[in-house]
Amino acid sequence: MADQHPDPSGNTEAFRVFAHPTEPATVEPTSRLPLIIGVAVAVALLAALIGWLALG
Repeated sequence: MADQHPDPSGNTEAFRVFAHPTEPATVEPTSRLPLIIGVAVAVALLAALIGWLALG
């Protein structure tokens, strides 16, 4: 007697597609621009603080 509701996890082909996808997941490279801007701002603030303390 056939099942009225077949178990989808019992499908070997579907499992193989899940386990071995044909297209590998691509990871987008992250931008380093925010890091560079943050470091530049920190250096500028530090230089301004040192200048203010030296001249004040």
